Amino acid sequence: MQTSIAAEFKGTPEGIEAEGILRKCVHCGFCTATCPTYQLLGDELDGPRGRIYQIKEVLEGAEATDEARLHLDRCLTCRSCETTCPSGVEYGRLLDIGRLVLESKTRRPAAERVQRWLLDRALSKPRVAGAAFAAARLARPVLPAALKAKVPPAQDGLPQPRANHARTVIMPGGCVQPALTPRTNQAAALLLDRIGVSVAACADAGCCGSLPLHLASPARAASLARSNVDAWWPAIENGAEAIIMTATGCGVMIKDYAHLLRDDPLYAERAERVSALACDLSQFIADRVGDLHVRARGGAIAFHAPCTYQHGLKLTGRVESMLGSLGYRLTPVADAHLCCGSAGTYSLLQPELSNRLLDNKLAGLTAGKPQFLVTANVGCQTHLASKAPAPVLHWAELLAEDLAPDDATRDERQPAPQ
Repeated sequence: MQTSIAAEFKGTPEGIEAEGILRKCVHCGFCTATCPTYQLLGDELDGPRGRIYQIKEVLEGAEATDEARLHLDRCLTCRSCETTCPSGVEYGRLLDIGRLVLESKTRRPAAERVQRWLLDRALSKPRVAGAAFAAARLARPVLPAALKAKVPPAQDGLPQPRANHARTVIMPGGCVQPALTPRTNQAAALLLDRIGVSVAACADAGCCGSLPLHLASPARAASLARSNVDAWWPAIENGAEAIIMTATGCGVMIKDYAHLLRDDPLYAERAERVSALACDLSQFIADRVGDLHVRARGGAIAFHAPCTYQHGLKLTGRVESMLGSLGYRLTPVADAHLCCGSAGTYSLLQPELSNRLLDNKLAGLTAGKPQFLVTANVGCQTHLASKAPAPVLHWAELLAEDLAPDDATRDERQPAPQ
């Protein structure tokens, strides 16, 4: 694709990066075949190729319009188009640049600005998110049905590991995960304990930054990333082997810290180290799955592969293979590559499209009549659970519930020296 970047963007970091991405695009249109919003709306402007053209036009000096901003708002950032693209177009990064430019050159209605500010500030702060969801649970009986479905009931906790191990990892708490699905990280800690690994405490860590980034606030996302690097660095210096992700959405973001902070002289090197250490829980325990001593429950299970798992982390098939090797029976899922409609704050900002995608996803997941639905990301889990006819679990929670009694493997673990 030929480009003629306008003078105001020419030579800027955003302009240089955008131009390099744009020039990879060959207009082939393969991306439209796997774009969820294009499949629903059939509008070229609501597919990756059309959005790329709109971003290109603004970067070349065309007027930034509310309509163009709307088409970018409708994008789920699922990155299915990147998996399909034969030319390696980094659409997700181009979209972030396009959203930032359009946000700065247009003005949203006041109600939208307030809504987006509240979502960013409330959901990216663990204590605020926890208080908000606790209050919502109290008010749940009187909430409208659509809002009530988005407030999951409180979960009962899982037991804590009882051993301290010489091997340690970092496990980010997330901003909304402790309030919505606290059992996920508790389950991960139990699985790690079974293979002789403890979780280091990093109390000052917070939101990974993905929420503000996708709300066109990259400066705030970078600030949150720096805070996390600072919070995790002592544990890294003390030998933490990895930063274990149990939410694939956060995993994609933290893997991208090296890119986000690449021009920061104080943080670039440490951010690169953090990104290198970040890995999904399924990757970390892959070689030790047999040591978990899981007794797989009977009945069929459907695995929902989050977009961030498939198209962001490129881990398609890893969890499915692990579950199969442990004896779980997985049902086939039609159109597994398509988004469920959660996509961070998308289900709140684009509810009509989100619900249509959710209905389609649940039809595919439940066709084989599974007794449980299993996924790998907190947003997908709560979104699916709002309408699913079967319980929805994180796969780590499933395994933790099915672990053989602790005493069966107690003698195999080596506590850390006191």
